[in-house]
Amino acid sequence: MDKKIYWIIIFITLATNVVMIQLTAESYFGKEYEDVYKFTIVGVLSAIIAYITFILWKKEEYKK
Repeated sequence: MDKKIYWIIIFITLATNVVMIQLTAESYFGKEYEDVYKFTIVGVLSAIIAYITFILWKKEEYKK
């Protein structure tokens, strides 16, 4: 994959993570507890995808 694609994936997943954190806090304080788990799971999955993408980008960037 092109290195630019890695950064696009990282940016999208981090943006998703920020939105999910905001929605999780809003749901928690709004006492909509069933939504908290949904938003938390999506946020954690997006963080995992961003981390894996970062590792793949690092391998691609520094391979010789």
